[in-house]
Amino acid sequence: MKEFSHHMNKKLYYSSTLIIIALMVMGLLVGNPLYPKMDLGFGLHIILVIIVSICFWLYPKYETHSFRMKFMVAAAAYIYTIFHLYPDAWSNFIFICLFPAFAILFFDTVLFYFSLVLNATLMMLTFAYILYFQTGNSFEYFRLDITGNIMNFIGSQVLLFLIFNFSYERIKKQRSYYEQIQQSERLKTTGQLAAAVAHEIRNPLTVVKGFLQYYEQDASFSVDVKRNLALMIDELNTAELVISQFLTIAKPDNDKKLVLIDVKEALQSVTDLIKSYGLLNDNEIELDVEEGCYIAANLIEFKQLMINLLKNAIEASKKGDSVFVSAHRNKEIIEITITDKGCGMSQEEVKALGTPFYSLKSKGTGLGLMICYNIVAKYNGDIQFSSSLGQGTRVDIRFPCNDKQ
Repeated sequence: MKEFSHHMNKKLYYSSTLIIIALMVMGLLVGNPLYPKMDLGFGLHIILVIIVSICFWLYPKYETHSFRMKFMVAAAAYIYTIFHLYPDAWSNFIFICLFPAFAILFFDTVLFYFSLVLNATLMMLTFAYILYFQTGNSFEYFRLDITGNIMNFIGSQVLLFLIFNFSYERIKKQRSYYEQIQQSERLKTTGQLAAAVAHEIRNPLTVVKGFLQYYEQDASFSVDVKRNLALMIDELNTAELVISQFLTIAKPDNDKKLVLIDVKEALQSVTDLIKSYGLLNDNEIELDVEEGCYIAANLIEFKQLMINLLKNAIEASKKGDSVFVSAHRNKEIIEITITDKGCGMSQEEVKALGTPFYSLKSKGTGLGLMICYNIVAKYNGDIQFSSSLGQGTRVDIRFPCNDKQ
């Protein structure tokens, strides 16, 4: 229901909540056979109406999983109490059958299955109570067709199960499409920006850098001045590197030659290349690659992708931690996984990865990961980050398999 409160007008939510609360209060006061008696059952009814109303009213402020669980327990207590307090109202059985549907609004898989199991458990206890302990004419409509009512209840739960799973799968696909569109927009925006600005910036930088290099060789300048000139040249080199990254994203390079890459061989080469970088902080790279993994791509770009991701994993790791790299074939897909035990990221930070100029490094530009996304998309692959604070990060890269001929 997080999407419900985020994307729905709050006024509409609260007005709908007021209608629900008003209906519960009307059920409490209008035509209620317990109203004149004011007994324990009626008091319990009042308490549950208050509790459920508070849950409705507070939910937008406490959108946590634990609050949702409490909300569902309170709703179940309300529905089943009403069912037992007013045994002659057959319509209460409909609300019991539809109870798990309320959890669908939250789009929470665990919560839905919890409500499904809770409802089934409470209903079994209710059936047992009606059959073996209830006397008199109460629940007469149940006794007339007990088998039919049981089958109706089971059928309704199966139907809700199917509705939830089909709708949840569709929502997951829509989210995936939305993320792909977002990434495409990022690449498009950055590419347009790069094409429009990069060349115009590079030309004056080249002129300035040339003069600085010329003055650096001039013997009339002191050592301190030359040191400052060297520092300025280094900063200009950094600026040129950023521009080159821009051009890498923007430049249409589909004409690069594709080769059949042995993933094990390529990853071993990259690991050997970057191993010394990891040894600076006593970080080792552990490699576990299955034989017979081949993809069609440009070898230089594939290595660039792996180097960027491995450098990020090493920089995020604590001193002495290892970075794990594995690759295996899953049917027609080659799956490559890079795992570190570093500081990790929040879900908001993970979602922002690949955004231009978004970086968790103090001197990062965010373009390295954007290039990674670009390379993976170019070869019909997929890249996903999963992380949590203090628990490290896992990167899953998938490419279509290309069998060696």
